[in-house]
Amino acid sequence: MGASLSIVWALTLKELRIESRNRDVAIAIVMFASLVIAIFAIAIEPTARKATETGPGVLWAAITFAGVVGLTRATSHELENDAVGALMLAPVSRDLLFMGKAIGNFIFLAVATTIVFVVFTFLFNLSILHSEIFVVAILATIGFSAVGTLFSGLTFRVRAREVLLPMLFLPSVAPLLFAAIQVTSLAATGRPWSESLPWIQMATAYDVVFVAVSVMLFGYVLDD
Repeated sequence: MGASLSIVWALTLKELRIESRNRDVAIAIVMFASLVIAIFAIAIEPTARKATETGPGVLWAAITFAGVVGLTRATSHELENDAVGALMLAPVSRDLLFMGKAIGNFIFLAVATTIVFVVFTFLFNLSILHSEIFVVAILATIGFSAVGTLFSGLTFRVRAREVLLPMLFLPSVAPLLFAAIQVTSLAATGRPWSESLPWIQMATAYDVVFVAVSVMLFGYVLDD
């Protein structure tokens, strides 16, 4: 168990070191999401009512598109010098490879999501500092990371991966995205926890199923 955790931690650190050396990509992703929010803010001129009606959808659309950009970039460095081939030759379980990459993607997306939340609060003047939004944001980031890591591994050898990855990723995370929007909308309008709970349970069930499926399939994806 200790050896497995050490391997996962080493792989996670590898992913974070790579991302830290490419700060321009992280900045570009955050700027892209912020620009999406700014465009919507200018287009709809959010009043207090409009902000609560359209804000949650705008917020999660920006986070999702930023996630797609980040996940696409996360696989591009694996193509350099056949880094994937080197990883596959390492005496490491494919499950551990997946966990290391998924945790690295989770941390990267979590930081980007936090910044997007701050930008959204400023532009839409809508308070989203609610515990249920925090919970669903963590669940959404877990799901995005797991599914994105799986599909990134599936498409990294494909020439049109920048197009194929969003086509696979977006429909797959639609239930999770819908749950996140509903929870954010309910919390922003002051509705009680009990109304958000079914959506949070849905997001939790989604994560359990898709994380398990992604772990099982990742090895086959790399071998193919």
